Amino acid sequence: MITIDPKSIDTVKLQGYLQSSVGPRPIAFASTIGENGVPNLSPFSFFNVFSANPPILIFSPARRVRDNTIKHTLINAEATREVVINVVNYDIVQQTSLASTEYANGVDEFLKSGLTPVPSDVVKPFRVKESPVQFECKVTQIIPLGTEGGAGNLILCEVVRMHISEAILNENGAIDQHKIDLVSRLGANWYSRSNQGLFEVPKPLTTLGIGVDAIPDFVKNSPVFDGNDLGMLGNIEALPTTEEVSIFVNQNFAVKAVLSSDDQEKVHLEAKRYLLDNDVLSSWKVLLAKKINSK
Repeated sequence: MITIDPKSIDTVKLQGYLQSSVGPRPIAFASTIGENGVPNLSPFSFFNVFSANPPILIFSPARRVRDNTIKHTLINAEATREVVINVVNYDIVQQTSLASTEYANGVDEFLKSGLTPVPSDVVKPFRVKESPVQFECKVTQIIPLGTEGGAGNLILCEVVRMHISEAILNENGAIDQHKIDLVSRLGANWYSRSNQGLFEVPKPLTTLGIGVDAIPDFVKNSPVFDGNDLGMLGNIEALPTTEEVSIFVNQNFAVKAVLSSDDQEKVHLEAKRYLLDNDVLSSWKVLLAKKINSK
């Protein structure tokens, strides 16, 4: 067994040990609104419920390790003292990951993630329509845990209104753990699906995904792709060029055969096959090849 003094290693390595050891962690998909009225949406895995009477949730937006800056969620929570915490299930995990991208201040992550904002009853921040449980909260206290990169900021939230999808309830009106299908975070790119086990979602921390709002309508409106598919397609920094698409098609006879069909659904199913293998770039090449060939 190795023994570590936390002060003897760099923060990135320490954070990796902590996040890989303490888990699985539930995810607070926090919706806030800035003083300028711009919505913000971001996930946090330093999160849990700490009291039922009063109902208190706590999550912690940490200071960025790389440059010691603070996150928009913390800025908004300090300014408005309101937040909506949406739970994350498997159906929205890819879009949730996309919303964690470090977009510039003023960029609406609802648009980028393709998730639907719905008005709250008591607070100003929007709820995420696709989330199976949404908690409208008033911020009662913010406790900074340090001033250096990696330091957390505990945001204590009192739940003032709850919204629960009837689709996740059992015959007794209780939440069915199979139906809610929650996901949680572990270390690195690893997540856990409560009723099936481990899976990976690449973290979009070093690139800016184009976002679901930049995906062409012929893809967004296709019945073949669900929210997770769109989240993966939106988490690419740039679309492949026409030359890259042509090379890919010429080297792939199976794709050529699919593209020769006039059945758009077959093309989309072929693109989805690549998504199932986590090959987002090839999926885009299939989708764009059909569009390029039709010109």
